[in-house]
Amino acid sequence: FLVSIGGSFDPCGSRQATNMAVVVDGDVCFGLENVAVPAFNDADDTKLPDIRYTPTNIAGPGAPTDPAEIMYDGCDCQTSTCSAVCPCIVRFGPPYDKTGCLLTEDGGKFCLSKPIIECNTSCRCGEQCSNRVAQKGVFVQLQVFRTRHKGWGVRSAEKIPSGRFVCEYAGEVLGLDEARKRTQNLTPEDMNYILTLREHIANGKIVETHIDPTHIGNVGRYINHSCSPNLLMLPVRVDSEIPKLALFAGKDIEVGEELSFDYSGEHGNVMDQWKQQGTVEKSIDASKLKACFCGSETCTGFLPFDPSLY
Repeated sequence: FLVSIGGSFDPCGSRQATNMAVVVDGDVCFGLENVAVPAFNDADDTKLPDIRYTPTNIAGPGAPTDPAEIMYDGCDCQTSTCSAVCPCIVRFGPPYDKTGCLLTEDGGKFCLSKPIIECNTSCRCGEQCSNRVAQKGVFVQLQVFRTRHKGWGVRSAEKIPSGRFVCEYAGEVLGLDEARKRTQNLTPEDMNYILTLREHIANGKIVETHIDPTHIGNVGRYINHSCSPNLLMLPVRVDSEIPKLALFAGKDIEVGEELSFDYSGEHGNVMDQWKQQGTVEKSIDASKLKACFCGSETCTGFLPFDPSLY
């Protein structure tokens, strides 16, 4: 798929609390995040996939750059948190408020086109700097669970305010040829986790980033698509020109609510998504389309599809 730029909780959902929700894993993150993320299955006997967990992106075959390489200079702000005059912030403006949530523009909408550059490893500010958010990993309480029709999913185990960082969509960074090869080798039964981010920059140039969490990934790989999502994805850069694909709450999220993002990247832009999907359906083999079970009133009927990798 592609992206263009409080109280007790019953893990059984609406059921009364029983022992029917089977804990299949105490922590899908293997202790590599700030909080444990347990997995539950009260739907069938399916086991969690055997993956190698990584909290953030790693270099895969053909990666143009190692995401772990430190490429940016750091700021000289010898304070606990940076101000608006910090070199990391001043170019594009502050992305976060003092609580670490995304800032909104007039009208309460998020700015989806402004680049986000966080303070990095070379910066002299403190770890509590308000410009260090996505790089810190998962802090919100999450649960992986087995859905009835969509495989595994992720739900919130706490209230998440609008604009709060939830997790990355992390995996192997691939070159274009490797991304195409892996996509074309998929069978009709395989899930396609490869995400292509396209960023439109100066002079009409388009920069592509291909992320594959199929075998090496983080909790973000379990988050399902919705045509009316409650998360939005934004590229966030820290040390490297390879962005973190950061997922933020696009609205206030309740305890037990399933998390979702729009695999097409058209957050809150339903009409554009319908037009895009209609064009794709006419241009490709219909057998490559997968049905969407998001249940939204604005559901397009099929999961977003990127024909450029075929």
